[in-house]
Amino acid sequence: MSDYFSLSNCDVIGFDLDHTLCRYHLKETSRLIYESFARYLVEHKGYDKDLLNLTPASWDFCFKGLVVDLEDGNLVKLAEDGTVLRASHGTSDLSTDEIIKHYGPKKEWQHFYSLNTSFTRSAKYYFYDNYFDLPGVLLCGKVVDMLHKRGNEVNSDFWKDIVSAIDHNYNTSAFKEDAGTYFPSVKKSPGRYLQPCSDSVKTWLRSMKNAGKVLLLITSSHSDYCRLVCEYILGKDFEELFDIIITNALKPGFFSCVPHQRPFRTLVNDVEESEGLPSLDKPGWYSQGNWPHLHELLKTMTGKPEPKVAYFGDSMRSDVFPATVFGKWETVMVVEEMEGDGVPKSDAAVSNEAQVEPQEKRGKFEGQGMKSPSTGSNQWGSYFVDMRRMEGDEEEHQKLTWCCHCIHTYSTMAIPSVEHIADLPLDYKFPRFSPDKPSTTGYYPRPPDSLLKRSEHL
Repeated sequence: MSDYFSLSNCDVIGFDLDHTLCRYHLKETSRLIYESFARYLVEHKGYDKDLLNLTPASWDFCFKGLVVDLEDGNLVKLAEDGTVLRASHGTSDLSTDEIIKHYGPKKEWQHFYSLNTSFTRSAKYYFYDNYFDLPGVLLCGKVVDMLHKRGNEVNSDFWKDIVSAIDHNYNTSAFKEDAGTYFPSVKKSPGRYLQPCSDSVKTWLRSMKNAGKVLLLITSSHSDYCRLVCEYILGKDFEELFDIIITNALKPGFFSCVPHQRPFRTLVNDVEESEGLPSLDKPGWYSQGNWPHLHELLKTMTGKPEPKVAYFGDSMRSDVFPATVFGKWETVMVVEEMEGDGVPKSDAAVSNEAQVEPQEKRGKFEGQGMKSPSTGSNQWGSYFVDMRRMEGDEEEHQKLTWCCHCIHTYSTMAIPSVEHIADLPLDYKFPRFSPDKPSTTGYYPRPPDSLLKRSEHL
């Protein structure tokens, strides 16, 4: 395999939508999502109203890449070998002794092999790896705190209520029915939550299409929400940019399920036809679906027996792992945490932000001391490297996190946003991740500060 990756060598270029092509105002969106989940628990499940009371400082706890251990309510941050780097019970840190009490002298999390090899969900744990469910980390912590305050036993029962809250707010019919808190709020004020794509991104998409590339959009969002988002970020003519649009794709099952389990369906006025399609025979807009049927269509469209596909996505569980493992696609992981770890924003993104709605219109949480969920946390540290000084130890220990290890293992390269590469020529050669290269190779435009510091330390 070449040391470099270039989009010009790809026949097909695909994109996830949310937090990939579409960037969100993360502070506002996270606050809305938290409120939508918590409000459901208070109004429908009888939880304390105190769940709705947050201070800006509360958001330090909200950190991507944590796993909630549903059997005891602990949240854990894992090293690349599955050992527990940090943990909390509720929102309170566990000491080293308490971690050892829970996870043994080697601090090994018992479900690591299952999570690390399949990324599937389980009745015993839940992995937080995208911004749509991330505010649930903070909610889990506060719910466990509340159960203790009431003197209730903490077991996995609380999780059923949280799943109900997620289903209530993100149900595929919720957008149409104005149900829950999330969709009605975004419909009412899209500019408060969504960031329009810069002109350079729109030009880049058109240039790829003009160069003969097949362009895909594959999102787990339902078609009605997809249309709202795309019209806002790309314009009313967004459908012209893509050869194939797949909504309600139910990733990662899109990649891992066999065709009869998840056939493609056509849409009429955003309603899925009840009869699944036996195959995919032409470009267009579809719902659900599966990778093998898409692969057959791509072979026809490109005239190649094995078309080379590059896919951009932000979720390891839903996008990068399954597209790499099942589809054998090249994957570009969008990791906003790179910007939270010292990588500067692109010029296009900075000028684009200056042109959108003024700060005061975007919402009340943007400038009030609330940290963005994409930045490091005082409580949890860095997304990429955990740096800790053990008690009585002069040496600072620097361990790669499991999330960072997964990026190197499963993605071709990582970027903070598509804006960072939109102005580059299509034949630009990006250094790719490789097992025999340093862990800093594969990030564009440069590695996060914490990884650079670790490589200097080594």
